[in-house]
Amino acid sequence: MKNLILATAVALGFGALLSAHAEGPWLTDYKKAQEQAKSSNKLLLLEFTGSDWCPPCRMLQREVLSTQEFQDYASKNFVLVELDFPRAKVQAPEIAEQNQLLARRWGIQVFPSIIILDSAGKKIGELLGYDPGGGRAGYMASLEKLRKG
Repeated sequence: MKNLILATAVALGFGALLSAHAEGPWLTDYKKAQEQAKSSNKLLLLEFTGSDWCPPCRMLQREVLSTQEFQDYASKNFVLVELDFPRAKVQAPEIAEQNQLLARRWGIQVFPSIIILDSAGKKIGELLGYDPGGGRAGYMASLEKLRKG
């Protein structure tokens, strides 16, 4: 019995590691995020990621998106939406379908991709891929440039 409890705890912990945005300010439901953006007068930041297979996605997460500096900046300016395309982890069918539709809508061919939208769903800009050479400051400066239009 103890082994079963331990195995379950390890599996749950591993699942949490794979889903870097599962907790916190990141939403997975686009419609709810759009409603929140309208009510809070914020922009939508859509992150198209392959959380369990894409090395640049993991680097972006580790070097930028998971930092306190980004979280503080984002909480003032964006409603964050994670649109994940995992290969190994199980995803709710309605979320997988939503993500596929949004990827087609925005022509996503590169992971990670960040799309910035206004609350009505109009595209303001995008950042494709992740170049670690620019660092957190460079990436956040690019986001700010898109935000200010």
